[in-house]
Amino acid sequence: MDFRDIVQELFAFDAAFRQEALGFLLRLGGFILLVLVAWLVGQLIPNLLRFLIVTFAPQTIAEAYEQVVTPVKRSLINAGFLALSALSLAMVRDYRTLFNFLNFFVYLALAIAVGWLLSRLVSQVLRVYGIKLFQRFSQDVDDFVLVTENLLNAVIAFFAIIYFAQSQNLNLISLLAGLGIVGLALSFAAKETIAQVIGSIVLYLDRPYLPGEYVRVSFNPKAEDVYGRIESIGIRSTKIRVAVKNTLIIAPNSVMVAKDIENISRGNKVMALLYIDFDRRLPDRDWALVKELLEDCIGSIYGVEPLSTQVVLFEPEDKPGTRARTSFFLLSSDQGTLSLRKRLVEVAHQKITKELGKHNLTFSMGDPILYVDSPITR
Repeated sequence: MDFRDIVQELFAFDAAFRQEALGFLLRLGGFILLVLVAWLVGQLIPNLLRFLIVTFAPQTIAEAYEQVVTPVKRSLINAGFLALSALSLAMVRDYRTLFNFLNFFVYLALAIAVGWLLSRLVSQVLRVYGIKLFQRFSQDVDDFVLVTENLLNAVIAFFAIIYFAQSQNLNLISLLAGLGIVGLALSFAAKETIAQVIGSIVLYLDRPYLPGEYVRVSFNPKAEDVYGRIESIGIRSTKIRVAVKNTLIIAPNSVMVAKDIENISRGNKVMALLYIDFDRRLPDRDWALVKELLEDCIGSIYGVEPLSTQVVLFEPEDKPGTRARTSFFLLSSDQGTLSLRKRLVEVAHQKITKELGKHNLTFSMGDPILYVDSPITR
C-alpha cells in the first residue's frame, strides 16, 4: 500500500458525513456573510434614519433628531449591528453547541449595547428638553434631572437583565427566589460587612468624593477635623492619607456615608463670558434696558454665583456700534452638574435673543459662550 492509498483510506468518509459537513460549512458561511451584511447595514442606519426624517417628517422632528440622536450615532450603529447579528443566528440554530455558544455572547453584547443606547438617549432628552420642563416647577434643576436620569437608568438596566435572561431561557422567578434565600442567609451571617458594602454602593451612586480628591471630615466632635487625600475607595472602606502627618486613615464606608464631608477639590467655579454686538451706538435708555435684561436673564439661572453677574458696554475698536460683555460665575460640584448648568446657560442664551428681539434691537451674539476655569476665592 503506497502513500496515496493510505491518505485516501484516512479521509474516506461516507456520503452522509460529507453531506452533513457540507451543510454545516454552508450554514456557517451564510452566518458569517449575514454578519458582514449586518455590519454594513448598521453603518447605514443613522444616515438612513436621518434621510427619512428630513425628507418626510416635520422640521421640528428633524431638529429633535439632530439634537438627540446625532450625538449617540456610534451607539445606534453598534445596537443595530448586534440586533441584526442576533437575527443571523437562525442560520446555525440546528447546531446546538455552536448556537448556544454564539447566542450567549451575541445577546449579552446586544443587551449591553441597547441599554447603553437607551441610557444615552435618556440623557440627551433630559438635557435638551427636560431642563426646560423642570424649570417650570423649580429652579433647582440639577437634582431633578440627575435623580430622574439615575432612576431611568436603573429601569433600563433592569429590563436589559430581563431581556438577556429570557434570551437564555432562564427562569427568573426561581433565580430571584434563590438569590433571596442566599441574601437572607448572608444578611444574618455578615451584617456589618453588608452594611459596609451598601455604604460603598451609596458612595458610588452619590459620589461625594473620588480617589485623588482632598476632603475634610469630622470623625470626632471633640477633635480637629481630618484633612487629607482620598487614596482609594474599596468595597468595605475608604482610605484617607492625612495631610502633614502622612498617616493613613481607613474608615468603613458605612461610617463615611453618615459623616459631613467637605470636598476641597471640588471647590471650583467656571467663569462664563457672553458677547453681544449691536450695529449702532446705544443711547443711555437702550443701554440701561440691555443691562437690566442681561442681569435678569443670567441671574435667574440656578447655579450662578450671587452678585457675580457683570455687564459692561463699550465701543469696539475694530467696528462701529456697541458691544456688551456679560461675565458671571457658575458653581458646580462635578462635571455632570457643570454640564447641566451650561445647558441652563444655553436656555438663557435663547431667552436673551428672544427678549432683545422684542425691543427692535439689531445685534449679533457670539457663539459659543466662553468658559474659563477659576478657583474659589474665600
